[in-house]
Amino acid sequence: MTASSTSETISPAASIGTAKERFTAAWFKAMALRYSMFLVLLLVMCYFSYRSARFGTVDNFQTIMVAAAPFALIALGQTLVILTGGIDLSVGSVIAASGMTAAWVAKEHPGSLLWPIVAAMLVGLLAGTVNGVLVSRLNVPPFIATLGMLTAGSGVAYVIGGGAPISGLSSDFGRIANSGFLGLKVPVIVMIVGIVVLALVMRRTAYGLRVYAVGGNRAASEIAGVNARNVLFSVYAVSGMLAGLSGVMLASRVISGAPDLGRGYELDAIAAVVIGGASLMGGRGTVFGTVLGLFLIQTLNNGLDILTVPAYWQNVIKGVLIVAAVAVDTWTARHRTA
Repeated sequence: MTASSTSETISPAASIGTAKERFTAAWFKAMALRYSMFLVLLLVMCYFSYRSARFGTVDNFQTIMVAAAPFALIALGQTLVILTGGIDLSVGSVIAASGMTAAWVAKEHPGSLLWPIVAAMLVGLLAGTVNGVLVSRLNVPPFIATLGMLTAGSGVAYVIGGGAPISGLSSDFGRIANSGFLGLKVPVIVMIVGIVVLALVMRRTAYGLRVYAVGGNRAASEIAGVNARNVLFSVYAVSGMLAGLSGVMLASRVISGAPDLGRGYELDAIAAVVIGGASLMGGRGTVFGTVLGLFLIQTLNNGLDILTVPAYWQNVIKGVLIVAAVAVDTWTARHRTA
């Protein structure tokens, strides 16, 4: 046996030592830091289950999933944008404009399910394309570009309905969001598929690596041959398209179009991504983290509603949670690199 092969062989004593080191206080501390948001979610669920027997039921779990589905789509799009170091403030208004478009198309073509979906996604894609061009080609700061789209999208939503909601739609329009398959509502199925697909894209494809590279260091990524402008354009386009899909699902759920449908949704989407551990500077974050942040927010909303906590206190609690999550993530990141 050569010296090299001898050095590579792990003795039984060494393996026992490694096993002992794995379950030390330092190991448990490291695991707690890594999965801190998951532990927080479990604690929140345990608390609400203790306070109300209604919270832990299957029906309530399905309610949380259905409520989370539209937010999940815009949070996934927001994840891509934030990973590149940008931000998309327009998704709430894009939801409103696409939802109103879907309602208008459904009223003009009663009984059709495909055309409202296509129209809403095209509106979202158009808004995302404009954002992408402004940011990637004209170098407009993402905050300014998407803030302008937020205002314009809100105006378009009111223009489509003539300043009023679109109602009196066929019940067929409600089948988009209210029908189910294998016990799951369509929005939940769309959410699950979206999460799985985006997770695979970000972990297993060159495109995912390029998104992380652009967010981590744009200049270095361009030197390495990454077309940063195309990557930036694509993430805003995808974010807009997902917001459009979210808009048609929300409109279908209530079988009407409302010009203020997505108001404030962009803040919850950003909160979910940040709570999930993504850095607003770009280059760091995961789809799994966003999902954790999303379900933490939706679980809080649901549990606080069940406990009849006033809405203004719910906003206070969510605001404190966002700040605490960023503080904890900064602290854990510092200790991981220490």
